[in-house]
Amino acid sequence: MIKTGNVERKDSSGISPFQHSRYCLATHMKKPLLILILLLPFFSSMAQKKVPFSTIPDTTIQSRVWILSGATTALYGAGLAALNTAWYKGYPREGFHFFNDMGEWNQVDKTGHIFSAYFIGKYSREMWRWSGLPRKKQIWIGGLSGFAYQSVVEVLDGYSSEWGFSWGDMGANAIGSALLISQELAWNEQRIQLKFSAHPQNYDDPVLQHKADQLFGTTFWERTLKDYNGQTYWLSVNLYSFRKESRLPKWLNIAVGYGSQGMIGGRDNTWTDEHGIYHDYSQLRRVRQFYLSPDVDFTKIPTRKKGVKVIFQVLNMLKFPAPTFEINSKGNMKLHAVYF
Repeated sequence: MIKTGNVERKDSSGISPFQHSRYCLATHMKKPLLILILLLPFFSSMAQKKVPFSTIPDTTIQSRVWILSGATTALYGAGLAALNTAWYKGYPREGFHFFNDMGEWNQVDKTGHIFSAYFIGKYSREMWRWSGLPRKKQIWIGGLSGFAYQSVVEVLDGYSSEWGFSWGDMGANAIGSALLISQELAWNEQRIQLKFSAHPQNYDDPVLQHKADQLFGTTFWERTLKDYNGQTYWLSVNLYSFRKESRLPKWLNIAVGYGSQGMIGGRDNTWTDEHGIYHDYSQLRRVRQFYLSPDVDFTKIPTRKKGVKVIFQVLNMLKFPAPTFEINSKGNMKLHAVYF
């Protein structure tokens, strides 16, 4: 429709240009609207369809991504708070500084860093399966979470007077995460797993007992976490995963372990106590120990119960008690009927 003054012009059909424009617009919109109306029931059913809580989805579920992000943040925060209480309690703090501890504790502490980064990353990766994110994203997010958590711990060490930020620890953290990520990318499974075992140590000498209480704590959990003399770390290999045409039991592993004993200090067994008295226990030899033992991969034991699967995943961080052959740095060999 064109207006000239108060006159409205129309074409020969009696339709003004303005009306014609509205007609054309309506005509062009009818087809998409019709398709949208026909598809509404489909979209409605898709919106109403819910994935069962325990099901691993094929596509990303954004709500689960947010849930896992929040849960991970909360768990890591709680873990760091607990560690701050259990590990740093009673130790003085100072400005951020570096510390070279590669020669300490016969490197059992470095093995612990490798295990911790691997363990955290492994179970974080299992959690992220629930999100439905693409496989590689799950692997990288889960795998690097162990390295990220341990890095924060290392920063906390950097403010402790007793320790400091250690590049050796950071390297060990990277090895643990790399072991997890590389296997997931290559095989989509963990054929070579890191495991842990520990047993309480007895310090019959009252001076050694006092020093051990100061260094390693007095409770069961403190001793398990801090006393390197009672810790063993294992590299557990699933045999069937490498020979799937064989008749080997799927759950059978062979584990190689490492530990050390006779350590009452980071570098040597001498110290000056709080009363200024010097103690020399150099006669207490610091011995490296190497182990060979059969093991069980609980995740290879078939079960349809999801709760049992979760328990098996947790149990798999621990070395199964079994007969064990030991050889140490003194050249001594020993066969343990059962070792943990």
